[in-house]
Amino acid sequence: MSATLAGDAARFLDYLKIERRYSPGTLRNYAHALATLTRFADSLSLASWNELRGEQLQTLVADEHRRGLEPPSLRAMLSAYRSFFRFLARDGRLQNNPAAGVRSPKVRRKLPEVLDVDEAATLVEVDAGDALALRDRALLELLYSSGLRVSELCGVRWRDLDADQGLLRVTGKGNKTRIVPVGRMALTALAALRESQPAAADDPVLRGRGDHALTPGAVRAAIKRRARAQGVWRRVYPHLMRHSCASHLLESSGNLRAVQELLGHADIGTTQIYTHLDFQHLAKVYDAAHPRAKRK
Repeated sequence: MSATLAGDAARFLDYLKIERRYSPGTLRNYAHALATLTRFADSLSLASWNELRGEQLQTLVADEHRRGLEPPSLRAMLSAYRSFFRFLARDGRLQNNPAAGVRSPKVRRKLPEVLDVDEAATLVEVDAGDALALRDRALLELLYSSGLRVSELCGVRWRDLDADQGLLRVTGKGNKTRIVPVGRMALTALAALRESQPAAADDPVLRGRGDHALTPGAVRAAIKRRARAQGVWRRVYPHLMRHSCASHLLESSGNLRAVQELLGHADIGTTQIYTHLDFQHLAKVYDAAHPRAKRK
């Protein structure tokens, strides 16, 4: 194996570890990808990375795909190579990035799971007979009403809620703030929660032990427990509530832009996945109801 090729890879990994402070798991992934690349370059008898061509790198991607590497892994591998070649270019050791025009197989995007409307209603309608049930009902109603991410839910303080206007300020990805509507049933559950446990404006809406804000793990555990108690025999988790909120809203309104704003998606292309769910639902209704489509 060429000492030059291996040495460049080792310097890049040191850079990621020392200067970029990448996690051990990420470093292992990069090291594995670079080992594959270095072996491939050595099989071509390359003396330096400047000799590597884009079509050769495309061959490596195709070979790894045939060996069973899935598209997401291939994309991550190519991302590692692009970063490596940029590092070499900054160091003056590479003239052109051979990974620039190389494509990986497209990732087949899975449609998100959603609850149907009846399942969602069954799940959130917790009989609020004690303090814990009051909290969990408010948690579930707020997730389903406003399509929050679990991190957004855990960060909500009472000062963020404008109950008169039915609005909530949340901080999402990239520390971006947005205002989302809160439905009537969620506002009722939140009012009952605050009445049962008086709180200051800066207190978290959803409290765990020691009056600290609930953690994402505690939210997941609470949802799982309530799903069993409510007779919803599916794997229920916070993002399922977000998907269900978006899907049901789009199904009723057809307003993709409004759903994008509710969810806080920077790119409407991310929101468009819910249109596929809507068409999937339409196809099922059609197959079941149309005289020329009914299954015998």
